[in-house]
Amino acid sequence: MPSNDVIPGGGKPPPDWILELTEQLPGVIFQLHRDPDGRMHFPYLAGSGAQLTGIDRRDLAQSALPALERLAEDDHPRVMAAIERSARWQRPITTKFRLRMADDRLSWIALRAQPRKVETGVLWYGLMIDISEQMVEEERLRRLSDTDDLTGLANRRKLMQRLEEEISLSNRHALPLSLMMLDLDHFKSINDTWGHLRGDQVLTELATLCREVLREEDLVARLGGEEFALLLPLPPETHCRQLAERLRERIAAHDFGIGQGRITVSIGVAEHRIGDSCETLIRRADESLYAAKHGGRNQVMTGA
Repeated sequence: MPSNDVIPGGGKPPPDWILELTEQLPGVIFQLHRDPDGRMHFPYLAGSGAQLTGIDRRDLAQSALPALERLAEDDHPRVMAAIERSARWQRPITTKFRLRMADDRLSWIALRAQPRKVETGVLWYGLMIDISEQMVEEERLRRLSDTDDLTGLANRRKLMQRLEEEISLSNRHALPLSLMMLDLDHFKSINDTWGHLRGDQVLTELATLCREVLREEDLVARLGGEEFALLLPLPPETHCRQLAERLRERIAAHDFGIGQGRITVSIGVAEHRIGDSCETLIRRADESLYAAKHGGRNQVMTGA
């Protein structure tokens, strides 16, 4: 049962059937009170979710601090700021955050609360619901929308999103940014000779080689077919040229199950110039790639 006997602000407690109903709710309904000096407590808590943190409701009726200390470190400032804004402007709180439960797992919680000024400070009437399963599903769908099915690399959509972010940073702060365009040489003949299953295996192993050579902050994307893009924030073009050569040599030396030296790549490198758009940088990297192709393949070319 809820820890309080009287609803804050006066009035009698609800009938037993209402208390029993609220205890079965798949979440938490609550009242949160904040004194003028900033101290907070939960005068009322009900619902099945109220047990999950392992914090005694009687303790929370005295101070909200034990619950606030369970907030994920990254979420704590944001939640406190939302409470402050709501108290100042008398606007509802609508947010979500991660909360550590009694079994030490982090659960995603959605919160909505309506503030009301009272003689003793501010009183919120609210609802909290565990949305962990929903967040997991949203993340799964987000990964699917950003990921190439075959290789597990980023897809074109993800590349363009990240490229816009990095170009914006480069334009504002003059940070180095380079883009590689990579294309498998004579890939059609690989499919024709060895079959599409072996061709898919080649693409998958190529993706692994790219990941192993690049840094964690770099992005590798499959644009479609046998064409890949590698986005490298911060290192200058000279470093990217060396990295591209190392990657080209490693791919040429890899067996891929059809014999060493049978698979090679051509790579074009372009460095972002202040004011360049995504389309301009991609076009210049493409031009370098075409130059590598027309120059005999299995080589790296850098744009002018």
